[in-house]
Amino acid sequence: MISLPSALRIYLYTAPCDMRRGFDGLRALAAHVVGVDPLAGHLFVFCGRRRDRIKILYWDRDGWAVWAKRLEAGTYAYPFESTGRKEITSGELGALLEGLDLRNVKVRKRYLPLLQQSA
Repeated sequence: MISLPSALRIYLYTAPCDMRRGFDGLRALAAHVVGVDPLAGHLFVFCGRRRDRIKILYWDRDGWAVWAKRLEAGTYAYPFESTGRKEITSGELGALLEGLDLRNVKVRKRYLPLLQQSA
């Protein structure tokens, strides 16, 4: 399981992505399509059309970093949509990388302080 800070935001690019893209191509998608400043330190997750490859782009204080994984068998249950982006939690990212389908996961009600409820 991946341990990430709770303040970190994780954005899924919800359209199939050309997995030949490198640092600059993924950064351009993050900036223009996802609509979030890539230099903010958040994670941007991209998936190929065949759903067997995932790349995660992030800014690491002094340069771009890409984490990539290709499955030898099977596919990711990546939620392709026409919206362009979807924000998920670090727990959902871990579940996605472990092979769980996020559409079938049931999230139970939790307590939220008043400050978080209005946001």
